[in-house]
Amino acid sequence: MGKLKDIDYKILSELMKNSKTSDRQVAKKIGVSQPTVTRRRARLEKDVIDGYSAIPKWEKLGYKILAFTFVKTRMLLGPEEQHKADHKMALKWMNEHPNVIYAAGCRGLGWNGFMISVHKSYSDFDNFIVRHNGEIGPTLDNIGNILVNLDGSQTLKPLHLKYLAEALSE
Repeated sequence: MGKLKDIDYKILSELMKNSKTSDRQVAKKIGVSQPTVTRRRARLEKDVIDGYSAIPKWEKLGYKILAFTFVKTRMLLGPEEQHKADHKMALKWMNEHPNVIYAAGCRGLGWNGFMISVHKSYSDFDNFIVRHNGEIGPTLDNIGNILVNLDGSQTLKPLHLKYLAEALSE
């Protein structure tokens, strides 16, 4: 697609605020024609937009815990094949657990990988971590967790892309 134009950022901003917004509504909000929005949106969907997702109110779906799990994988001095096999096993494990909503490599504070997962109870989380440690544990040197109560009053700013959308449209 090349470099994004200002109009692309404006369209993305509107879609990040509400992906159900019609091309006609987007066009009206940003002051261009509906065919222009339709054409630009199609290009964005091909090259920039990874997908459309609703952001649920997790507690309404019965999820009580958002877990950030940090790992330090073992550092291999041996063959690269073992490192690739460990990575493949971890990737397979993550994909088999739909409550893992994001996982990636990272750097900092001694960690080199992390995942974000949602759980219906502490018991659910505990069983999840026991399975994780049993199946992936041999590839890890260390693991740490931060648990967030999704049902409490501690949420200061709910997870949503609309905040970033405001910055994109500026």
